[in-house]
Amino acid sequence: MPRLHRLTLAVALASAPLSAPTLADELLETLTVTASAATKTETPFLETPQAISMVEREEWEVRGAESVQRAADYTPGVFTNQIGASNRYDYLVLRGFADGSINNTFLDGLKVMSDGGSFSSLVIDPWFLERIEVVKGPASVLYGRASPGGLVAQTSRRPEFESGGELRLRLGNNAQRSAAFDVTGPLDAERRLAFRLTGLARAADTQFGPAEEERYAIAPQLSWDINDATSLTLHAYLQRDPKGGYHAGLPFEGTVVDRNGRRIANNFFEGEEAYDKFERDQVIVGYELEHRFNDALSARQRLRYTETEVELAQVYAFGWASATELNRFFSGGDESLEALTVDNQLEARLATGDVEHTLLLGLDHQRRNNDVTWTSGAFPAIDAFNPQYGAGPSMMFPEVLQRRELEQTGLYLQDQLAFGNWHANLGLRHDWVEITNRDPESGAESALDDTQISGRAGLLYRFDNGLAPYASYSTSFSPNSTTDQNGDLLAPTEGEQVELGLKYQPPGSRDRYSLALFDITQENVSAKRPNETFYRATGEIRSRGLELEAHHQLSEALSLQAAYGYTDVTLERTGDANEGNRSNQVPRHQLAVWGNYAVQNGALAGLDAGLGVRYHADIYADDANTEMLPDTTLVEATLGYDLARLGLDSMSARLNVSNLLDEAYVASCYDLNFCYFGAERSATASLHFAF
Repeated sequence: MPRLHRLTLAVALASAPLSAPTLADELLETLTVTASAATKTETPFLETPQAISMVEREEWEVRGAESVQRAADYTPGVFTNQIGASNRYDYLVLRGFADGSINNTFLDGLKVMSDGGSFSSLVIDPWFLERIEVVKGPASVLYGRASPGGLVAQTSRRPEFESGGELRLRLGNNAQRSAAFDVTGPLDAERRLAFRLTGLARAADTQFGPAEEERYAIAPQLSWDINDATSLTLHAYLQRDPKGGYHAGLPFEGTVVDRNGRRIANNFFEGEEAYDKFERDQVIVGYELEHRFNDALSARQRLRYTETEVELAQVYAFGWASATELNRFFSGGDESLEALTVDNQLEARLATGDVEHTLLLGLDHQRRNNDVTWTSGAFPAIDAFNPQYGAGPSMMFPEVLQRRELEQTGLYLQDQLAFGNWHANLGLRHDWVEITNRDPESGAESALDDTQISGRAGLLYRFDNGLAPYASYSTSFSPNSTTDQNGDLLAPTEGEQVELGLKYQPPGSRDRYSLALFDITQENVSAKRPNETFYRATGEIRSRGLELEAHHQLSEALSLQAAYGYTDVTLERTGDANEGNRSNQVPRHQLAVWGNYAVQNGALAGLDAGLGVRYHADIYADDANTEMLPDTTLVEATLGYDLARLGLDSMSARLNVSNLLDEAYVASCYDLNFCYFGAERSATASLHFAF
């Protein structure tokens, strides 16, 4: 019996002709992409009745992306510029839903346990990842609490039984510097044990005064093929961010439009260096155990334990105090989060007559405790056009202490049916959720004890010519750990989606195309105004749209990637004057195109060049729809060279430039008091060495 292998990307080679191969023959290499995050099973892209965008490691490495949100820049239906130039969290607005966007991240099939409503949200550096899947629409049937906009599923690099490694050095403007390594291989002659050790250290200044970024991370792993049917992988991820960069906004008047004929510079720092701090330490350890009883029945268990420590201090602006001065306040936090997640799965492949079934029965559990201490205060105003620094707090308010607990258990069943060219997906899940927010000093608490049912049904027909139309219906829920002005937990957020789509992969090619039409309704949405300590529930939000995506290999040398998203998000029921308006921080139109050309012959062989253009249009600055941001066009480019052409085997160099035209722009506004400058031009040079 062959060993277990968890294949995520398979390449099927066409049979070689007897005659000499031609370019056309080489292009018959077929890329079979599986969508494991959408189904928790290895299901081909063309047989999954749901919109999915896959970002492979090679794509974001070529583009020089240093965060998951930058890796997703060319993904339709995903807005990656919600907080502009900030890199502190991976903000991804999925199909117009920003609620919990940084908390809908999954790593190797398990939720990255963050705490919405606090500062304890984790990030994984893309250097440690193999690929990213963006699953569009509700996915609660398999994962429990999640936004109806979708989820971001990240897959780690895993130990391999072939020796190899890589070293990357990078330098850039704003004192960018980084060193990263990755090494893997077998540990025994029988190749039953394999290891992987991946590490990174990087730091940079930012465009905002004294704010800096700094990160150190390492991931040791060990895989053991215990026997031909059983495998075990132990893994850990340790990351320390001593400096978390910049994360603040400024008023619409003065950033997007003039304030008394003047505009605030896009590198203005409104804080105080002595009171500016963001430190985050995160430790993740766990294992993946898999056993195959026979060719039809297998079992998997994934477990992860997480610890996170976050310390925050920040002086931020809130509105104008005079013609030139901004009001300033202080926000501080000291948080300690512990979490445990486990997912048990039993997968069976069987047939009833002519219908083939892939059955998945699962039981998962999540537990999270977060002890927080929040501080706040007031600071003297600052002149936005002639800042003078060195002030201290003018007033400090009482601390807020809270113990935030969440526990969720879910039982789910999924049946993937195949009958000829027909493919169906049916799923049902039952969740038990308990949430408690408690004041450890007074004993006062707010609690929620709830049960939820989630479901999904999808149908797809795969034509022999590579076309695959589909239709699906799915639901989602997300219990809120946030409280209203009376200290009571908000009701769970619920969503449902209807989606129609068409996928296409021409037989014998590596190309793939997709089209999706969706209609999502979400109720009981948790939202917080920046100057308030409590949350509000928006009655109903509706998101409708269209997404187009294409990956096309025009020739052996030239590849093209294009994405378009039309997203119309309406505040259907709000109980205030905003009812019927469009939601802010959501571009109605997004267009992204990336082309890459690799010289194959001649004196320039080994050289490759890439050019990308991203366009965002029709973004409201506030839910009242009083102001709209100007459209934005961003250009980025890359130039790479294989140094083996110069006798330096296994070495390559790359230059990346983002915001090539150095466009000064505002990326998004939370409201008219908090608008976020986009990143200025950035240039980096990288040296790669493979061994």
